[in-house]
Amino acid sequence: MRKLLFFIAIFISFSLFAQEHNASLKYTVPSDKLVQAKIQEWRKIKFGLLMHWGTYSQWGVVESWSLCPEDEGWTQRKGPFAKDWFGYKQAYENLQTTFNPVKFNPTKWAQAAKNAGMKYVVFTTKHHDGFCMFDTKQTDYKITSVKSPFSKNVKANVTKEVFNAFRAQGFMTGAYFSKPDWNTPDYWWKYFPPKDRNVSYDPKKYPERWNAFKKFTYNQIEELMSGYGKVDILWLDGGWVRPYSSIDTSVEWQRTITHNQDIDMGNIAAMARTHQPGLMVVDRTVHGEFENYVTPEQQVPATYLPYPWESCMTLGNSWSYVPNDQYKSSRKVIHLLTEIVSKNGNLLLNIGPGPDGEWDPNAYARLEQIGKWININGEAIYDADADPALPGQGKWVFTKKQNCIYAIYQLAEKEAIAETYSLKIKLGHPIKEVQILGMDQKLNYKQDNNNLTITVPSSKINTNTEALVFKISFN
Repeated sequence: MRKLLFFIAIFISFSLFAQEHNASLKYTVPSDKLVQAKIQEWRKIKFGLLMHWGTYSQWGVVESWSLCPEDEGWTQRKGPFAKDWFGYKQAYENLQTTFNPVKFNPTKWAQAAKNAGMKYVVFTTKHHDGFCMFDTKQTDYKITSVKSPFSKNVKANVTKEVFNAFRAQGFMTGAYFSKPDWNTPDYWWKYFPPKDRNVSYDPKKYPERWNAFKKFTYNQIEELMSGYGKVDILWLDGGWVRPYSSIDTSVEWQRTITHNQDIDMGNIAAMARTHQPGLMVVDRTVHGEFENYVTPEQQVPATYLPYPWESCMTLGNSWSYVPNDQYKSSRKVIHLLTEIVSKNGNLLLNIGPGPDGEWDPNAYARLEQIGKWININGEAIYDADADPALPGQGKWVFTKKQNCIYAIYQLAEKEAIAETYSLKIKLGHPIKEVQILGMDQKLNYKQDNNNLTITVPSSKINTNTEALVFKISFN
C-alpha cells in the first residue's frame, strides 16, 4: 500500500507540474539586459552536462536523501547503520575521511562531453548533505579538509578543476548549489532534531540562528562567484528554502514547507552579479525574478513552452553513482534531445562519477554514440528554433531556422529505412529542396497542400541511425 501511495503521489506531482508549467504567465523576464543576453546565448547551445558527485558515491546510495527523516522511497536508510538515525548520520558524515577519488580527471570528462555535443556544464559544488566539493572557508566539511585524504592531491579543489577543464573546451559553466544544508547546525540544529527536509527550528523564534545560516549561505555563494573564474549559471536546488509568501498552491511545496525560509535571494543575486555580470540565477521552482529559466526534472513537458526551460534528466536511473546502474541508450537520449529542442527547451543530462573519480565505461560509450549523431545532425539542434505551429506528430518532431525546417524522424531500434516518408506540415513558403543531413543527394518529394511525401534512397543510409533529419529548404 505504501508503494502504491508513493507512485500515486508522484503521478499527481507530475500532473500538477504539467498544469503549472503550461501557464506562461508564471515566468518573469529578468530586467537586467546582460542576463537577457546570457539567456539567449544559453538557449542556442541546447545540450549540457550535469554531475552529482560527493562522498555518498562510496556507498552507492542516493545523494544526501538517506539522511532525511522522511518516510519516502528515496529517503530510506540502508546498510549496517540504518536502524539508528543518529548513528547513520555520523557514519555518513565520516565518509569524508575515506573519500579519495584518485582517478579524478576532469579533462577527460570535458573532452568526452565536448565530443558528445554538450556545450555547458553544471557541477554539484554542494548537495543537501552539506559536503563541499570546493575549498570553502565557512566549514571544515569539505573535500579540501585535512580530514579528507584527497586534500593532499593537487586537484583537491574539485570544483575549480572541473570549471577550468570545461572552460578550456569552450563550455559555459554552472555551479549547482544546495540552499538547504543538513550538516550545519544553523539549519539542522541539534537542539531540535529534524523531522523532515526543512529547517529544524522556527526561524521566527530564533532569528539570530537563521541570520547566521543566511550569512553562511551568502558567504559560500560569494566564494564560488569570486574565486572560481567565470561562472555563467548559479543553479540553486532545494526549493523548499523560500519565502513562505511565495509558495504556489498548485505545487507540492505547500504541503512540504513548514516554516518561512527566506534567505534574501535579492541580496544574493545582486552580490553574485557584481562578481559575474550577466549571471543566470536559477532558483529552482521558486517562480519570479530569480528563476531565470525553468527546470522540469526527469520529464519532458507535454507541449511547447514559450519561455526558457531545461529538462534535467539522468543518463542512468540515479542522479548519483550506483554500481551497475542501467544507462539510457544513445537512441533514447537523442530522441529526448530532439523532442526537447522541438518544444523550445534544453537538455541537461546527468552523469554521476564513482568514488574513484571515474565515470562508468557505459557513460563514455553513450556519449561517444550521441556525438556521432550530433556531428552529422547538429545543424538541426544548435541555434535552431522551436515553433508552436509545428507540434510533434507521432515519430516526427520539428525545429527550424530562417530559411528551412528540420523534420526529424525518430527511428525505433532495428526499424528499417522506408522508401517514402509522409507528413503533414504547414510550410508557408515554396520548397527549394529536400535532403537528409549527412547526404549530399537532393531527394524527390511531392507536395499537395500541407501533405508532403519524400522519397528516400534507403540503400545509401546507415540503418543504425537513431533519427533521420530531413532539411526542407525554401526559396
